[in-house]
Amino acid sequence: MTKRHYDVAAYMWPSYHYEPRCEHFWPEKDGEWYTVRRATPRFEGHDQPRIPLLGWQDEADPEVMRQHVELAMAHGVNVFIVDWYWYENSPCFERQLNEGLLPAIEGTDCKFFLMWANHDVDTLWNMHKDTYWGDGPDGKQLWSGQVSREVLEPMFDRIIEKYLGHDNYYRIDDKPVLSIFAYPNLVEGLGGADEAADAFAWMRRRCEEEGLGGLDIQAIARLCAGVEAGASLEAGTEEAVARTLAFDSATGYQFCQDAGQTGDYVSWANASIGNWPTYEDTYGTYYPHVSIGWDNTHRNPGFGGEKVVLNATPDAFEACLWKAKAWVDARPQQAPLMTINSWNEWTEGSYLLPDMRWGYRYLQAVRNVFV
Repeated sequence: MTKRHYDVAAYMWPSYHYEPRCEHFWPEKDGEWYTVRRATPRFEGHDQPRIPLLGWQDEADPEVMRQHVELAMAHGVNVFIVDWYWYENSPCFERQLNEGLLPAIEGTDCKFFLMWANHDVDTLWNMHKDTYWGDGPDGKQLWSGQVSREVLEPMFDRIIEKYLGHDNYYRIDDKPVLSIFAYPNLVEGLGGADEAADAFAWMRRRCEEEGLGGLDIQAIARLCAGVEAGASLEAGTEEAVARTLAFDSATGYQFCQDAGQTGDYVSWANASIGNWPTYEDTYGTYYPHVSIGWDNTHRNPGFGGEKVVLNATPDAFEACLWKAKAWVDARPQQAPLMTINSWNEWTEGSYLLPDMRWGYRYLQAVRNVFV
């Protein structure tokens, strides 16, 4: 019997390289490693600091990223979902993708696609702040993730030119996939759900005109619970807005968006997984998502255990992967896709890359289920 192929996609937070626009956050010029290196335990038993087994690597280096691609493929991860940012009408964090990942995947079977991380930015990435949320100087908005139609159109044409036609770009039903992190923020910036739906129709037409066969627009599913980013929909409107926007599919980004930022891993994960049927009803097609953990203390010196999910282990993570596999197997009409947070979210405690505590066990968990 032939073993089924699975598309196991890990999100990639492209901040572990020098980004000039963020030098005021990370002055040592190697990205958010600055924050990772300064992590400290906040309570007894707190799993900090997190130390990368492979070192403080520059992920804009194609040799580093080739190592990552080979490591991922050997353990069943064959797709990277790259967080992609556009602020003040220009890109942010693109060097990791352009100079690191794209040369590294050349000639391999590894695929990638973009998740437009269109959330607003305040002082989240500044670990020296006193607080994150609020209206004071430490909570001010630095960059807006919203765009007008006048900004969207040339931005999207640039995405088509640089990425969507790439030989290694991930496709569903022979259409390139573009995921959108905070679609409520997109709706607000474009002036409403009908206006956003019209923009989606234009984006699909542009892809057809460029010979790409259309566009698979994927939502990051949300129910206005847990952690929100950017504008939010009023409670009870998610299904109506999703239907107006006519997403092709949805998946998750982080269990904390459903189940908050604290608790025991098993109950936290089960609470989020329990939303999968609701997401399927809301969006039509849902690809299952599994998160490795959550610990947001790196960026927030004033936080303690209230922002940490406890008892996250490779075995508990693997149990969730088996649930995701069962979901995919029960829907043979869909692409065999599931998503993982994350490849390298060190500052949120959710990463597959090996560290000095667990070694390669999280990667081995993926291999146990999907290889």
